[in-house]
Amino acid sequence: MKQLFAGCLVVGALVAAQCAAAADLSVAPLYKAPPATPVPPPAYNWTGFYLGVNGGGGWGRSWWSANGTHVDLSGGLVGGTAGYNWQIGKVVLGVEGDIDWARLEGTNASAPCPTGCNTSDTWLSTVRGRVGYAFDRFMPYLTGGLAVGDIRAATAGLSGGESTNAGWTVGAGLEVALPGNWTAKAEYLHVDLGRFNCGAGCNPSPSDNVSMQDNVFRAGVNYRFGWGN
Repeated sequence: MKQLFAGCLVVGALVAAQCAAAADLSVAPLYKAPPATPVPPPAYNWTGFYLGVNGGGGWGRSWWSANGTHVDLSGGLVGGTAGYNWQIGKVVLGVEGDIDWARLEGTNASAPCPTGCNTSDTWLSTVRGRVGYAFDRFMPYLTGGLAVGDIRAATAGLSGGESTNAGWTVGAGLEVALPGNWTAKAEYLHVDLGRFNCGAGCNPSPSDNVSMQDNVFRAGVNYRFGWGN
C-alpha cells in the first residue's frame, strides 16, 4: 500500500509540472513589437557666419593696345575669406568677400615690343553673392560680383605704370561640410579687371591701354560659427 501511495505522489507531481508548463505557454504573448526605427540625424544647416583661408593658381591674358602685343599671365595666390550664408529650404543664399596676395605675371617680346612687355597683378580682392543648393552636406553654388586688383605694366627703358582697377567676376564652386563646423571648398572664378592707360610710361605713344583678364582656380577651408548641424 505504501509503494502504491508513493507512486501516486510521483505521478501527481509530474502531471502538475506539465500543467504548469502548459499554463506558461498559454499566457506567452502572441504579439512581438517591431524593433524601434532609428531616428535619422537632422539635415546639415548652412546658415551662419564663417572665416577661412584660400589658395590656388591662375592664368590669363593682358593686351597692350598701342603695339598690339598680348601677354600670357600665370602664377599663384593665397589669402583670407569671410562670409555669411542664409539657408531657405534647400536654397542657400550668401555673401562672401576675400583678399589675396597674388603673383600673376607674364612677359612677351614682340616686334612692336622688342624689349618685352610685362604685365603683373600683385593682389586681388572680390566681394560676391553666392547662390547654392544644399544636398545635405554638399553644396554646389554659382557666384559673381565685384573684383578689385592692381594692374602693373612695364617695358625696359620706360618708367611703366600701375593702376588699382575695379572690374567683375563670375564663377562656380562646390563646398562640402566636414566633421564639426569645418567646411572645404573648391571654386573657379573668371576675373576681368578692365584696362588702364599706361601712356608714355609703357610706350612712346601718348596712349597705351593695358588690359587684364584672369582665370583663378583655388581651394579653401572655412570655419563656421553660430549654428548646429
